[in-house]
Amino acid sequence: YSTMQSLVRRSFKVLKSSSVVFAASVRCLQTTPAMAEQPLRTQVCIIGSGPAGHTAAIYAARAELKPVMFEGFLANDVAAGGQLTTTTDVENFPGFPDGIMGPEICDKFRQQSLRFGTEIFTETVTTLDLQSRPFVIASDQHTVHADTVIIATGAVAKRLDFPGAGSGPGGFWQKGVSACAVCDGAAPIFRNKPLVVIGGGDSAMEEATYLTKYASKVYIVHRRDELRASKIMQKRAQNNPKVEFLYSSQVVEAKGDKLLQSVVVRDLKTGEDRELESNGLFFAIGHEPASAFLKGQLALDEDGYIVTEPDSTATSVPGVFACGDVQDKKWRQAVTAAGTGCMSALEAEHFLAAMEDSA
Repeated sequence: YSTMQSLVRRSFKVLKSSSVVFAASVRCLQTTPAMAEQPLRTQVCIIGSGPAGHTAAIYAARAELKPVMFEGFLANDVAAGGQLTTTTDVENFPGFPDGIMGPEICDKFRQQSLRFGTEIFTETVTTLDLQSRPFVIASDQHTVHADTVIIATGAVAKRLDFPGAGSGPGGFWQKGVSACAVCDGAAPIFRNKPLVVIGGGDSAMEEATYLTKYASKVYIVHRRDELRASKIMQKRAQNNPKVEFLYSSQVVEAKGDKLLQSVVVRDLKTGEDRELESNGLFFAIGHEPASAFLKGQLALDEDGYIVTEPDSTATSVPGVFACGDVQDKKWRQAVTAAGTGCMSALEAEHFLAAMEDSA
């Protein structure tokens, strides 16, 4: 009996000791921050996923820099891949003689980046610290420490909201309504048809003049009495016999069946509406660069575009590079974005090599 009591007491002590260790372990699990996911370390972190970002990723990955990309999750209300995902036929990107759909070419960009080893997070960057070394880039799920950063977040075309202008039911977005005449203007649905351009700046004059190559007539609708465009751009459009200006006017509705067929234009002085036959409506009222998340850490121009050095993608912070539409306010084409993406990756590689040499 005494032997049995002794065994019970020893077992109780072991159980008590084990429970103390277990409780301590639970407290450790609950309170130790080291259990959180550790930051990922990389030489190159790319923010953005259009033709600029993926070209940078392909070049960086082939250079064995093991890039990490935050491709975004509906950043600026646009799918990963950027503005190309909102277009239909892409006919001016080399290598696709029969054209290719915008979402499809974006998917091919992504596949090529993955093929060479780019790690891609479908997440939007929420925190960026460009003052620390290494740079710190974080989403809600991951934190990355990087020696260099390539920003390729693009820009979003400004659009107006009126019946028929959107992509929902009854809308004609990409069914005659567009925000890029150079991208879409040569499409068969616009050839030898009347078209409308909304805007009063240089972009509107340029796009309207470009569209006269294909259209039977181009209306420029501007809400003011005077244009904001430079005198030379105004004169070029005004001297074109295919261009007609509608001042103090605004488009209030887009109408059609499966495709756009007409627009309703309101005279802002008289309040009178008239319906114009039009197979195309092009917004030319500017773009919004996706640079707000930088929060003043890089030099921007007056319109919010990232300032880069001449003939370079280098920004005001050494080791940070910008490519694509977030730093290009003039050309804004997929192929030019890809070119600057290549430049940024090569410049990042050279920057890293210089770092290593000076270490």
